[in-house]
Amino acid sequence: MQDARRWVVSVFRDMGRDDLIECAEMAVSELVTNALLHAEPPIHVRVRGTHEHPRVEVADASTEVPDLPRPPLIDDDLDDLLLTFGRGLSIVARASEAWGAEIEDEGKTVWFTPAAEFSEDDGAEGQITGVENPALERTGEHPTDVQEFSLRGVPVRDYTAFQNHVRELRREVRLLALAHQSDYPLAQDLSDVFDRLGRPLRLGSTNQDVRRAQQAGEPTVDLTVLMSRTAAEEVGRFIELLDLTDAFCRAERMLSLARSPEQVTFQNWYLGEFVRQERGEEPRAWQGPVDDTAVQRRMRLS
Repeated sequence: MQDARRWVVSVFRDMGRDDLIECAEMAVSELVTNALLHAEPPIHVRVRGTHEHPRVEVADASTEVPDLPRPPLIDDDLDDLLLTFGRGLSIVARASEAWGAEIEDEGKTVWFTPAAEFSEDDGAEGQITGVENPALERTGEHPTDVQEFSLRGVPVRDYTAFQNHVRELRREVRLLALAHQSDYPLAQDLSDVFDRLGRPLRLGSTNQDVRRAQQAGEPTVDLTVLMSRTAAEEVGRFIELLDLTDAFCRAERMLSLARSPEQVTFQNWYLGEFVRQERGEEPRAWQGPVDDTAVQRRMRLS
C-alpha cells in the first residue's frame, strides 16, 4: 500500500499536478487496502485519463461488484472519518470529483479522478459500468448470414496486444465520457461506436486457440472466426475508429499512449482480412515480423 501511495504521488508531481496529490494519495490508499483485503490478485495501480483530468485506477482479478457507500447514520466529524478503518469507499467518494468501478470479464477496475479538496459532504456518487448481459453475450441474435473467416499466421504477441489495446481504449473513452463528458464530447461518440462495433469482434474471438498457442510457445497461430457478413462489413469502420481514437489521444494529451506504427500495421492487416474476405477475396497470411523468442528459448533448452 505504501509503495502504491509513493508511486502515485511521484506520478502527479511529475505531471505538475501537486494540487491533486493529497486526495489522490488518500483515495488510492483506501482502494489498494480494499483490494488486498477483498479482491483477487494480481492487483495493478495505474494513472490514466488526461493531464487536465488524471484518473487513478486500481485493477484486480475479481468481478465482484463493490458495495457503494451508504449515507452515514449520524454526522461524522472529518477527523473521525479519516481515523476510522473499514469505512469502505466513503473516503474515495469524498476525495474524488468522480469515481466508480468498471466490471469486465477478466476482473474489475475501481477508479477515481482526485479532487483538489476533500469534500465535507458525502462526496461524488459512485458509478458501476461495464456490466453486460451474460445471456446476450452468449446467445447473441443468431444471425443467418454467418461467414467463416480464416486468419493465417497470426502473431500471438501482436494479437494479444491488440485485444488488450482495444479493451483499454474502450474503457478509456467510456470513463472519460462518464466523468467529464462536457470537456470531452467526442469521447461519448467514440464510446458508443466502440460498444457497437467491438461486440462482433468479442463474440467472434478465438482466445482459446491463442491461449493454447501461448502455452505451447508457438509464435503464430491460424485462427478461424465465425462472424456475420453484416458485422464484417462494419469492421472497416472500426479501422477508421482506431485512427480517430489515436488522433484524440494526441490532441487531449491522454496518459494512455496512441498506437505505435507497428501496432497500426498489424491491426490494419488483421481487421482488413474480415473486410477483404467478406468481399470474396482469398485469405492473405500475415507477412510482417514475428516474435519467435519463445521458440528460440526452447531450442536452446533442448
